[in-house]
Amino acid sequence: MKNKFLSGFLSGLAGALIIFTIALTVFVVRPDGKDDNAGLNRINNAEAATKTEDEEYQKKVMQKIKKIETLINHYYLEDVSEEAIADGIYKGILQSLGDPYSTYYTKAEYKSLMESSSGIYCGIGATVTKDVSTGIISIVTPFVTGPAYEVGILPGDIIYKVEGKEVTGFDLTEVVSRIKGKEGTKVEVTIIREGESDPLEFSIPRRVVEVPTISYEMLDGKIGYITITEFDEVTAQQFRDAITELDKQGQKGLIIDIRNNPGGLLNTVSDMLDRMLPKGLIVYTKDKYGNREEKKSDGKEEFNKPLVVLINGRSASASEIFAGAIQDYEKGTIVGTTSFGKGIVQSIIPLQDGTAIKVTVSKYFTPKGQDIHGVGIKPDVTVELKDELKKKVVIKKEEDNQLQKAIEIIKEKIEK
Repeated sequence: MKNKFLSGFLSGLAGALIIFTIALTVFVVRPDGKDDNAGLNRINNAEAATKTEDEEYQKKVMQKIKKIETLINHYYLEDVSEEAIADGIYKGILQSLGDPYSTYYTKAEYKSLMESSSGIYCGIGATVTKDVSTGIISIVTPFVTGPAYEVGILPGDIIYKVEGKEVTGFDLTEVVSRIKGKEGTKVEVTIIREGESDPLEFSIPRRVVEVPTISYEMLDGKIGYITITEFDEVTAQQFRDAITELDKQGQKGLIIDIRNNPGGLLNTVSDMLDRMLPKGLIVYTKDKYGNREEKKSDGKEEFNKPLVVLINGRSASASEIFAGAIQDYEKGTIVGTTSFGKGIVQSIIPLQDGTAIKVTVSKYFTPKGQDIHGVGIKPDVTVELKDELKKKVVIKKEEDNQLQKAIEIIKEKIEK
């Protein structure tokens, strides 16, 4: 590691800390509009004391990092990538928040994230999830048209290693970035599967995968059925098109399936709910300053046919916004099991060098003010999926007991 690199980096870090301190400067003005000189003097004195404390703290931080640099240069066996060291420091700053949803993205990770959100990417064709309490990353659903399904990856499989390196505890986007790559190449993935004594090794080809965020069909009895796998940029228009087509086919009621849907974009789910709800509040968020932002429906496209929404423990974030709004407005019946319980919102902030950070900025609340973080949306009708179905990639509709319950409820609504 070159000393001039870290010295320069530390100078930049110190500058950033100073800038951050300056950015926190506040001014006090009396209600009558006149300057409160005594108040300003108190603030100035407090700022001077704080500045001295900050300078001492920055000095200690710089000294410690330089000490670590010396020890690495003296003892560490291998060469050190300057970029990796810098990225490690940046990631450490975000990790220090103790928030599993706040993270730093390298250039490659940020590019990967943007590709995934667009609905088209080059990978193995599967959705994955991370248990924030254990750090375990597992397969939610392999797409039936994707290479993961073709090689035998199953729902619930734990991703233990990617290219021989353990990924437990890593940021989900970083793991996805490692799995994705150039079309035609293969990625080595080590899987831990329930019932298998040893890890399973898979060599999975990468290819361009279009994420099927929406699929729909007409079931018997003119019951529309829409499955939503994620709330990406392409999803809102696909959803509207699906409802329009099902209406043309004469649907009498609709089942919307958001089981195993990990969420997605707030603007997308709000747009979709605008297609379903009467005029009024869809969802609102509050940040740490108490600022409230609202998403509203204009009510011009309200859906007025019998409706059921299917959820489960892997329905998270935007899925819960969707189910929570439908439930609060009593627009439909929620069927399944309690949802994941992620009621917080992250913002992705791009940086000028092509990297980015993601930070938790607010909590969201359903129209009636439900805070579901850590609690989830409780279904109106609880139905557990049969155990023998939980490991299946494709579940036949006639054996899907949750779906069959939804159909039963829709038929009762239609007949009324």
